[in-house]
Amino acid sequence: MADNPFHVVDVFAQKKYAGNQLAVVHDADSLTDEEMLAITRETNFSEATFIESSTPRNGGYDVRIFDPAEELPFAGHPTLGTAFVIREFVREDRPDELTLNLDVGRIPVHVERDDDGSEQFWMHQIPPTFEETIDPSLVARVLSLDEDDIDTDYPAQLISTGLPTLVVPLRSLDAVRRAETNHEPYYEELIEPHGNLNILFFAPETEAENDLHARVFADCAGVPEDPATGSSNGCLAAYLVEHEFFGADEIDVRVEQGYEMGRPSLLHLRASKDGNDIGVAVGGRVMPVAKGQLL
Repeated sequence: MADNPFHVVDVFAQKKYAGNQLAVVHDADSLTDEEMLAITRETNFSEATFIESSTPRNGGYDVRIFDPAEELPFAGHPTLGTAFVIREFVREDRPDELTLNLDVGRIPVHVERDDDGSEQFWMHQIPPTFEETIDPSLVARVLSLDEDDIDTDYPAQLISTGLPTLVVPLRSLDAVRRAETNHEPYYEELIEPHGNLNILFFAPETEAENDLHARVFADCAGVPEDPATGSSNGCLAAYLVEHEFFGADEIDVRVEQGYEMGRPSLLHLRASKDGNDIGVAVGGRVMPVAKGQLL
């Protein structure tokens, strides 16, 4: 295996060693698919990314995303984390805008600065697709909740901005915290007929000054709970404007995730609807944690 530099970063973290960690490997043209998958398993994070070349191609950087089981067409925190590494450690000019060429398509990323000078990385996801709704009684069984915990004023719906997610509105923060995967109906009644997907469930009760509290289960991908999930929160952003959850077809909200795991994360969501078109952007902080070189 050739020598390759790598960086480990925390994405969406409110403090270091929280959020969702990611390993980003440089100059991955020298690695085989099997080596990329083995490296991802060895790092033991939910995903790892591989920058194929330090030179842009076709207007962007060719990047591949793996989880421990397979290559993925898209994932949220790997996109933002990789953009951070390219800007900080590949590009000498540290541009505020760049593009990642992923299997799902071209994903633009830009940097914004808060009043305190901290930087937020934002990605514009591909247009969302809205699929079938799921019966609230099944959702309740899958999440080990009572049917009264499901907010039936809004649908539980399958949505994708590159990876599919079931978005579920709950009535209370207590319900969000009580939820746990009931594996028999999860696999037999949800995953078998609909395929592998994340489940994001949320409530408009939160800690601090945030707008929503969310959790994400991804048992089918070997991740019982994810601390910060950009792809699923992109689906949530689309859901909120499609169903006018806040009474408007445009949002700019803060979502907290990962609190139950001791890895508090903050995701910023923007979305707007124009006719049948919905634009989605997901943003957050990225923090460097470690660096090294493959041997």
